[in-house]
This record gives sequence, structure tokens and C-alpha cells, in this order.
Amino acid sequence: MNDITQVNAAADPVDQAVNIKISDSAAEYLKALVDKQESQGMGIRIFVEKPGTPYAECCMAYCPESEVDESDHVIDYDNFNVYLKNDSLAYLVDAEVDYNKDRFGGQLTFRAPKSKVPQLGENASLEEQIFHVLQAEINPMLASHGGNVSLEGLREDNTVAVLRFGGGCQGCASVDLTLKEGVEKTLTERFPELKKVVDATDHTYTENAYY
Repeated sequence: MNDITQVNAAADPVDQAVNIKISDSAAEYLKALVDKQESQGMGIRIFVEKPGTPYAECCMAYCPESEVDESDHVIDYDNFNVYLKNDSLAYLVDAEVDYNKDRFGGQLTFRAPKSKVPQLGENASLEEQIFHVLQAEINPMLASHGGNVSLEGLREDNTVAVLRFGGGCQGCASVDLTLKEGVEKTLTERFPELKKVVDATDHTYTENAYY
């Protein structure tokens, strides 16, 4: 094997190919881990948890044959397989897995530079786009105050976004200020088709009174 093994796995006939680099030392280390397992046909699954958000995490786990999914993309090594989870493929582009030995044994590193980047296709709906902005940009700021915000839905031909605040923001007296000066400004600037952004608990908005 070369020092770095590069694998191209097409996520879909029309999607961009996934390029993941797994070094020889990492492959050997993973094989050693698999060899210690009693289960026959044990493999390694590589995936991204909470992909496309600031909370994305690069993950690896043992994958017995019984848990292999038909949609998995398989990297075939000697005596074991690495399975790429299908819904993580877009976030594994340019990912690298390496293992460096040191005096304490060694360290396995897994880097996926696009794991936190929202992957929105050309046909992404307005709702999907708003969701990603909330998750990737707004919630990280609210998290510092123990709060969060989610999209309840769109109203009036997708011109009104109804949001629900939670955590530290729920029932907070400054929600109106947060909504007007922060969230609403960000969303209306990013999506000109939005005419209004309202809080789900705002009963002055008649279309949303049942909240």
C-alpha cells in the first residue's frame, strides 16, 4: 500500500465523489482493533454525527456484519472492511484518517474539514435553508446563553417564518429584542422573500394565535 490510500466513493450517480484519505498506519491500527474482536466479519464504520452543524463530530465505531446497510459505501482492506455511512458522504469529502505512533502508544486522528459545512443542493427548499442558518449561525450564539431557536414552519405562502425559542430563551424578557435585532434581521437579509419573522408564542399574530 502507499503511504496514503485515497478512496473515491460516489455518493450518487449525480453527486460529487467522496475523497477520503486513510494512511497505511491508520489502516493497520484499525485492522489490529478489528482482529481483537471475537465477532467474525467485524468492520469499522466511519460517519459524521450531527453533520452540517457547528456540533458535527467525526466518529468511528465497530460495525458487525449484521449492522451493514445496503446504502453503505465499502472500502475493502485485507481481512476487514471500512463502511462509510451514506448520509455522511457529502461531509467526508477531503477527510483524512491517520495514526501516529509515539512513546505513549499512538494517536488516531480523524479530520473532516467539511463536516460542519451545510450541504444544501440546488433544489433545497426555503425551509431547509432557514434550518441550516439557524443551526449553523444563530444557535451557536444563543447557546452561550443556554438558549436555542427552531423553525416551527412557514406561513402566508412562505413569507412568514414562525420560530420557537427554547432553553434559556424560553420565557426570557429579552426574546423580543433577540428576535428583532438578531434573528429576524439575519433571516430577512439572507432570505428577501421573508416579509416577517414571528415568535410562536406571539398571540398578536392572528395566523399563529393557536400557539
